[in-house]
Amino acid sequence: MARKAFLLRLDPKVYEALRRWADDEMRSVNAQIEFLLRRALADAGRLPRPGKEGGR
Repeated sequence: MARKAFLLRLDPKVYEALRRWADDEMRSVNAQIEFLLRRALADAGRLPRPGKEGGR
């Protein structure tokens, strides 16, 4: 799977809270953001199903 890089601007307080959370769970900030986004997408039924590239 290819990775897509992009710039994300965060409030410094949000970043610090996220960094502490990531540290607590032994993840990088990047991995924590991806973990949270994937969980939110799954909860919303927005993740593509396996074998369905980009579709729902």
